[in-house]
Amino acid sequence: MQVVSRRLVQRPLVGGASIYSSSSLRSLYGVSNHLNGTDNCRYSSSLATKGVGHLARKGTGGRSSVSGIVATVFGATGFLGRYLVQQLAKMGSQVLVPFRGSEDSPRHLKLMGDLGQVVPMKFDPRDEDSIKAVMAKANVVINLIGREYETRNFSFEDANHHIAEKLALVAKEHGGIMRYIQVSCLGASVSSPSRMLRAKAAAEEAVLNALPEATIMRPATMIGTEDRILNPWSMFVKKYGFLPLIGGGTTKFQPVYVVDVAAAIVAALKDDGSSMGKTYELGGPDVFTTHELAEIMYDMIREWPRYVKLPFPIAKAMAAPRDFMVNKVPFPLPSPQIFNLDQINALATDTLVSDNALKFQDLDLVPHKLKGYPVEFLIQYRKGGPNFGSTVSEKIPTDFYP
Repeated sequence: MQVVSRRLVQRPLVGGASIYSSSSLRSLYGVSNHLNGTDNCRYSSSLATKGVGHLARKGTGGRSSVSGIVATVFGATGFLGRYLVQQLAKMGSQVLVPFRGSEDSPRHLKLMGDLGQVVPMKFDPRDEDSIKAVMAKANVVINLIGREYETRNFSFEDANHHIAEKLALVAKEHGGIMRYIQVSCLGASVSSPSRMLRAKAAAEEAVLNALPEATIMRPATMIGTEDRILNPWSMFVKKYGFLPLIGGGTTKFQPVYVVDVAAAIVAALKDDGSSMGKTYELGGPDVFTTHELAEIMYDMIREWPRYVKLPFPIAKAMAAPRDFMVNKVPFPLPSPQIFNLDQINALATDTLVSDNALKFQDLDLVPHKLKGYPVEFLIQYRKGGPNFGSTVSEKIPTDFYP
């Protein structure tokens, strides 16, 4: 077989202009034909390593459009991450998904966008070069990384503070990041009894020191299909037949639907820049005590409500062994569910949205009430299937419950 080499050939057009042939363009971009064992040379991307800046927006706004956003979403494989990636991808954004676990961790996210729009990328949060690699082509960075318990590899400060600080410094050095959003936690304060909330407050300060124009989001306890409050409660009830109410169940908080939090982040990205440098407290429309939220859970799973009121000292004593042993044994310990010492410490104070804080309404959003669809996922815990039983709370007054 005869191999014909191709050179860069200009074809004249009317008016003196010229166009390159398709084979010449392949040669121009450094891709040669692989014929008869000839080496296939590929060169690095010609995109700017300092970020792509503003992109031209094209289309009607659907998943096959171009929104102009190339977002690196750290923590995208977590609870909030899947909802945020879905909302970004369905508006035509390209989403870079850094992950550090199995190749299967981000697999479910690839289906949320058009072909090639959701790009998983392996990274190490302790390796600055890998962080730079996943940020290289982005113009938006969103940090969702956080954890409510310690492990042998990551302390509260590592997961909630030090990583956030490193990401902000790399984004500052990048030079092409137009928007940076740090997702913190409602109740974050340097004076909080919770180590996680203290670390979150330190992360906010570090991010704003590096990037004063960053936007801080402080969501309350999030409710949704993969949440870490109603799911553990329901599993505990199914296994043991009762629910422990730590501190008597009197602590007040404002749980929020996770889809609303994702919508708030997207709304901040789509505004005219008015949210830059501001902090938003994202709480649900209603204030619940722990006991009242447990009533909603029992009503949805159609079980007879049974509680054991657990004073704080006893709950802390039950949760303390894991925290004591986490760095003293040569193997990983199970993740805490109900008895998490740091969360028990956080329950000592109410966690409510401040009166003068920026809220959902400042982003032109109205959060969902936590009844009906937002908690409908709990029907999976009904012992006789989705249609089993009848709601107890409609028939028996709450003061009759044991």
